[in-house]
Amino acid sequence: MVIVGIDISKRSHEAAIINEKGILLEKPFRFLNHTEGLQKLLDKLRVYSIDEVSCGMEATGHYWLPVYSKLSDLGYQVHVINPMQTDSYRNMYIRKSKNDTRDSFLIAEVIRFGRFSESGMPPSILYTLRELSRNRFFLIDMRSDLKRKIVTLLDQVFPEYETIFSNTFGATSIAILAECPTPEEILQTDATRLCQIIEVPSRKRFGMKKVEELKEKASKSFGISISTDVFSVMIKSYIRHIQFITEQIDILEVRMSEILQELGTTLTSITGIGPVLATTILSEIGDISRFSSSCKLAAFSGVDPTMKQSGEYNGIRNRMSKRGSPYLRRAIWLAATVAAHHDPALSIYFQKKRTEGKPYMTAMGHVCRKMVSIIYAVMRDNKVYQPVINME
Repeated sequence: MVIVGIDISKRSHEAAIINEKGILLEKPFRFLNHTEGLQKLLDKLRVYSIDEVSCGMEATGHYWLPVYSKLSDLGYQVHVINPMQTDSYRNMYIRKSKNDTRDSFLIAEVIRFGRFSESGMPPSILYTLRELSRNRFFLIDMRSDLKRKIVTLLDQVFPEYETIFSNTFGATSIAILAECPTPEEILQTDATRLCQIIEVPSRKRFGMKKVEELKEKASKSFGISISTDVFSVMIKSYIRHIQFITEQIDILEVRMSEILQELGTTLTSITGIGPVLATTILSEIGDISRFSSSCKLAAFSGVDPTMKQSGEYNGIRNRMSKRGSPYLRRAIWLAATVAAHHDPALSIYFQKKRTEGKPYMTAMGHVCRKMVSIIYAVMRDNKVYQPVINME
């Protein structure tokens, strides 16, 4: 057996080749991150048959994907491991200072000992889902940031605006902000025109009465009167960005739902998990058989409690470890917040923890852990979720 440890970086990678006894067959060497660079590695491996070569690399951002893809396409066995596993092996060496030359050797050692869990590249359809899901979260965060900026601007130029609509970013409010976001513009706009602006997005629920409220609060606004034209330009610009981002999110969600239907998962039977969260959970977890228990899945998602060990003391803290996939952890948290109030079993469990005196966030952490167990069982057995009321 020949083992190749590859230390991944952005523009170049480093490889070390060892045998099953840990003896260096090829000193660590660097190759560039392009086709010609990969050929340098392949030339070194040419003396071995593909079947006897096992490659290993860390899941470092997205930089490992091209190398993984090319080596896999050529028929090589490729293992993708969590960088934390390499760190644990690094601590076995007397000199603990990190240097890239040794990292490739350490990765090869991790593969040689075989005590690792793989990140692994999911099948192409799951990889597609994962990229769609992560990009959706990116757009949602961007939209949320823009909303916060708009609220900050409105607090200065039109602080009364938040009392006019129940949702500042509802369809009707967005229509107003897109055309006349400042008190000055509202007062200058004809009442009939304002009615036309809100008629369609409100589905005719709002009319002249709402327009009169707008004008009254605009006339008595305590907002600043300087640079209102600048505030107007900024708010209108942010609104256009929000509208565009929302369109892109809708496109992504449609595509995600289409792919999810092809996969036929039962995850959507779990309270709090719709098609969007199901795609995130499914794509981040991949093959559920990689996890021997729900505890392993909890650790992967980072909802397991942190441990503190010193001498004979062994303590468990209530804080989540927050290791592993932040996207998976976020999806689990979002699902748990819904299930804690609407799932027959989890709502009772949540209230039980609150009755015990647990703070809200701590109680939600417990619900997240239960949610992981439910997700694990549903994916493992491929069965529809049935709430069990007597959850301890």
